[in-house]
Amino acid sequence: ATHWKQLQLTALINPLNDTKLPALNVCNQQRCGFRREAKRTETKKSNSTQEPNSASSETSTSGPPPIPKVPRPSLLRPLMFTVGFTGCSFGTAAILQYESLKSKVQTAKDEERQENVGQDMAYWHKWWNQLSSFQRQLILLVSVVDDFWSSLTEGQKTVTGIIAVNVAVLCCWRIPSMQRMMIRYFTSNPAAKTQCIPMVLSCFSHYSVIHMVANMYVLWTFSSGIVSLLGKQQFFGRVISTMVSYICKTATGRFYPSLGASGAVMAVLAAVCTKVPDAKLGIIFLPMVTLTAGSVLKALVAMDTAGLVLGWRLFDHAAHLGGALFGVWYVAYGHKLIWRKREPLVKMWHDFRSKGYGGPLV
Repeated sequence: ATHWKQLQLTALINPLNDTKLPALNVCNQQRCGFRREAKRTETKKSNSTQEPNSASSETSTSGPPPIPKVPRPSLLRPLMFTVGFTGCSFGTAAILQYESLKSKVQTAKDEERQENVGQDMAYWHKWWNQLSSFQRQLILLVSVVDDFWSSLTEGQKTVTGIIAVNVAVLCCWRIPSMQRMMIRYFTSNPAAKTQCIPMVLSCFSHYSVIHMVANMYVLWTFSSGIVSLLGKQQFFGRVISTMVSYICKTATGRFYPSLGASGAVMAVLAAVCTKVPDAKLGIIFLPMVTLTAGSVLKALVAMDTAGLVLGWRLFDHAAHLGGALFGVWYVAYGHKLIWRKREPLVKMWHDFRSKGYGGPLV
């Protein structure tokens, strides 16, 4: 009691002292707690003569409420989106390949015409002398960048654009005001309200720098091989791998968000390893150790299968397996069943372009 009076006296003497207010509040909380404890003991004494059944019922009602069960989401919309997006991807890839070949032919004709016409070297020498020092340095820098870009393979050029998009998305994750939008659209989860669009956008989404660097390194390494085998237009394994992840999450009831390009990377890696199983592959930190591509693929599939069965959550093992199985299936059967039957679509596009430009195309 004397201690409590001293605290009250101190608060009255120094009403503007903020450091004393927490001590007073703590004392108030302790007093309230003591009073509640006394009331509880009184109620226990008064109710000690009641039957044990009533006591057990009171304890059961005073416990925490049960955790509500999350209903299993419907996968009809994601399945329809997967089929539609994959079909549109094949069609777009066929049209892009047609436009690429047409552009190469047109460029070759233009270069041939320029060689026939020719240019006077004195004209270009005079034009260069008229430029300022800054303009010359800028032209030289552009020339160096153009030489570097020309030295890259078609696969590396394609992956360079993919890396740029992934870096931009990684920077967006660091902006606090965009966190809500990034979680909604750049992470895939079958239990979320938005199911379809994240199946594509999560392919370009990485929250960890190490995760992004690892995926982009593997994609860069196998880009030249996959483009030489299938063409640069055929990068569409991610949506199918996400659909497999949706199915496994719904079947097991483990609804957690996923992000990253690992499913698409596994599709590319599996396609190359299936097409060239005897190729030698090395480990990043152990370059002296080499394994065949077929052995690497089998080890990765075995690890992801174990992770899926045992419920590991470090990676989305279902998405890895979906991408790997799609890559193996596409090289073995899909390329013949789908890609080699694209001629009707290409002919339809050729006729459409011919009518639109008023004459036959090259």
